[in-house]
Amino acid sequence: MDPIVSAILLAAGLSSRMGRIKQLLLLDDKPVIRHCLDALFVSGIRDIRVVVSPQNGGDIAERLHGLAVKIVINDAPNSEMSDSIRAGLRSLDHVPTGVLVCLSDYPLVLAQTIRAIMDAYIGNPNRIIIPVYRGRRGHPTLFPATIINEIFSGMTLRDIVRNNPQKVLAITVDDEGVVFDLDNEDDYRIMKQKFMPDVS
Repeated sequence: MDPIVSAILLAAGLSSRMGRIKQLLLLDDKPVIRHCLDALFVSGIRDIRVVVSPQNGGDIAERLHGLAVKIVINDAPNSEMSDSIRAGLRSLDHVPTGVLVCLSDYPLVLAQTIRAIMDAYIGNPNRIIIPVYRGRRGHPTLFPATIINEIFSGMTLRDIVRNNPQKVLAITVDDEGVVFDLDNEDDYRIMKQKFMPDVS
């Protein structure tokens, strides 16, 4: 059976360190979250769930209007990343063989990196595929559906990876984007320089 991969893009964070919705900050005149989605589109993934919060969901959904994605609300009080993943998994109307978990504050990840992760998964459908840049593990991570469903037992993704070390397949990528997250204003300034290096 050919693998069927769904992507869950986590965008429910409230950007408390930024003080504004970082998923909608502009890089090269395009919202950060659109860079994440465009990489997924180009990589060939067709089923994409964007998990948002009640607080930021309306603004993000408005900017993604017309795109081939499904918006999912994580309305769990005091929610964490695991709650968003569970919400995304519950929204699936089919049974994928694998789930690519993406973070919306990693907008520099290249489509070719996602394709490399997908290729590795096709050859190793029972493994957790994690990209590595210069010795550092990064994002996104592709989980076999049978493994990521362990999150419903109360575990986090970190717990799942730690509990399945024999299932982890780390692949080396030449993509700094897998380890470069948008966390604060300094990160945003550096990212803008990467997209628009002539701008001070």
